[in-house]
Amino acid sequence: MMNQMIDGRWYTTEQLARLLHVDASTVRRWRTLEPFYGPAFVRVSDRVVVYAAADVEAWLWSRRTDPGEMAA
Repeated sequence: MMNQMIDGRWYTTEQLARLLHVDASTVRRWRTLEPFYGPAFVRVSDRVVVYAAADVEAWLWSRRTDPGEMAA
């Protein structure tokens, strides 16, 4: 698992915001909400936070709504 963390793709707050079409302040707010909201993150330092692509993808899949399943 550690190799995946080191060799995988990582996003900054700003990159993730662009990817999700939201403002960077929205991503920052997700980190401070109680209960926690948004993809898992790694705080590298007081000012540097990064998001693993795998965590972002898992979070997006967890939010997926299938209209076909809702109709059943």
